[in-house]
Amino acid sequence: MTRSAERHVLQFCHGYDGPFLDCARQYATLFAGTGYRVTTVFLTGVADSEVAASCASDEVLFMEYRSKAIRGLKLGAIRDLRKIAASRNFSFCIAHRFKPIYIALLGTALPVIGVHHAFDDYERRTRKLFANFFHKRLSLLGVSNAVRDDIRSCLPKWPAARIQTLYNRIDVQALQDSHLSAHVARQDLGLSTDAWVVGNVGRLHPDKDQATLLRGFAKALPGLPANSQLAILGIGRLEHDLKELARELGIGDRVMFLGQVPEARLYFRAFDVFALSSDNEPFGMVLLEAMAAGVPLLATACGGAKEVVEGVGILFPPGDAEHLAQGLQHLAAMDEQQRRQCAELMLERLRERFSDRAVGDAFWHLPHVTELAKRG
Repeated sequence: MTRSAERHVLQFCHGYDGPFLDCARQYATLFAGTGYRVTTVFLTGVADSEVAASCASDEVLFMEYRSKAIRGLKLGAIRDLRKIAASRNFSFCIAHRFKPIYIALLGTALPVIGVHHAFDDYERRTRKLFANFFHKRLSLLGVSNAVRDDIRSCLPKWPAARIQTLYNRIDVQALQDSHLSAHVARQDLGLSTDAWVVGNVGRLHPDKDQATLLRGFAKALPGLPANSQLAILGIGRLEHDLKELARELGIGDRVMFLGQVPEARLYFRAFDVFALSSDNEPFGMVLLEAMAAGVPLLATACGGAKEVVEGVGILFPPGDAEHLAQGLQHLAAMDEQQRRQCAELMLERLRERFSDRAVGDAFWHLPHVTELAKRG
């Protein structure tokens, strides 16, 4: 391969499932108009032209590894990434999650910005040793202050400037333009047009704690509109248990388990309230999606969710069904003027802190990014 004279940024992603496709878009758009060309590489997942078109990248490559093939030393992936890195004038690499960080550091000589989307990524001793060994080439980003602080606690000898926060974000206007109307969204989801609907979107997994949401909704019902429903979008191993719990609570006819809904973010206007009950939430992209739709928020006061919701929504302690119920009743009592004011406040928060433009400005002011751009 002939090495290009243009400046390139390598973005290396584990895969494009769930929110990670939009993460690739988020980071690629940071370089719009900067003179850098972005090459996005997916470690897993088959080549897909629609995925490539959604990445906002100049070039998208698919390694097409299966999960089993990247256990252990990952020598094949390291070798393949080394070839890609040798063919272009990459200035640095942005790698999402630990495996891509590991492969990028062993497969290239590039400075690597590692992006972490979850807690406990450096709890293991071997990962701490690895990060410390490559500390001269590695800097780290958490998607919230909560994730950043978790990393800092695991790597206490690192300078704080090398472990920073860069929030997840959305293209606010594009998302709003793509939203279905409340009427159409409810029709498509099979929800009653005159119901008062509490929405929840997420895997049916212990971390999402929909059990507390069910208990809180049941407690709140006497103080909610007579036609209240709870709509849960998502699939997971707890589906049977949660349905059984809804029946035990006497709310089986009020709870709609709608399964996996493609592009669920388009349906948020179907909800009167959005509730996030997670007890281990690194960030919560669904909160931004609800905010863009103007839907009042109720979320657990933990992790990154607190950073998103505080000041524009209602927070309750993790696992506290009683306070969740009180929050639902409070939101049900809002009049139209209060809902409009809430929507305006959330939109202002999105634009100031969680929009592509706001986070793009923050990225280029990060100390290690400034340093890399000067080398550029």
